[in-house]
Amino acid sequence: MKGQRIGYVRVSTTDQNTDRQLEGVQLDRTFTDQASGKDTKRPELEAMLKHARDGDVIIVHSMDRLARNLDDMRRIVKELTGRGVRIEFVKESLVFTGEDSPMSTLLLSVMGAFAEFERALIRERQREGISAAKAKGRYKGGVPKLSLEQIADLKVRIGQGMPKAKVARAFGISRETVYQYLRGMAAK
Repeated sequence: MKGQRIGYVRVSTTDQNTDRQLEGVQLDRTFTDQASGKDTKRPELEAMLKHARDGDVIIVHSMDRLARNLDDMRRIVKELTGRGVRIEFVKESLVFTGEDSPMSTLLLSVMGAFAEFERALIRERQREGISAAKAKGRYKGGVPKLSLEQIADLKVRIGQGMPKAKVARAFGISRETVYQYLRGMAAK
């Protein structure tokens, strides 16, 4: 039986466009995440990993769309190829099958290291920009996610025993943000 051609697309924010990543590539199914690539806890990535079967081909626009650190990249590629799934990175013109040559393994490591390095540079530039803005009095921090009424509602729900994870989902925020509101830190 011929496997499926599966696309994986990721953008960091909801206002970014996913169209250009696998444009013109024939796919049977596509998984699309709108989340940071800093870790692998992404719903569509996890769904794709569960869905992929022996004989399938996973096509990703570029390596940094799949993972931003070398350990995650290696783990994902090894897990998939170990199950008989072929992985193709369009931009880098790299293919991994599990029967890869030492050169392919080296290229995976080098390209994955570049993605990790790029992520570190982005974080460094972001920190420098925030520091410069703070020095000029222009940086006020993030915008509160919830209104004062929503914060009050959140605290009532927690007080009534509703699980924090359920409250977080109801308000479209992370559990950590729920904890910040409970500590009074996010209600600035």
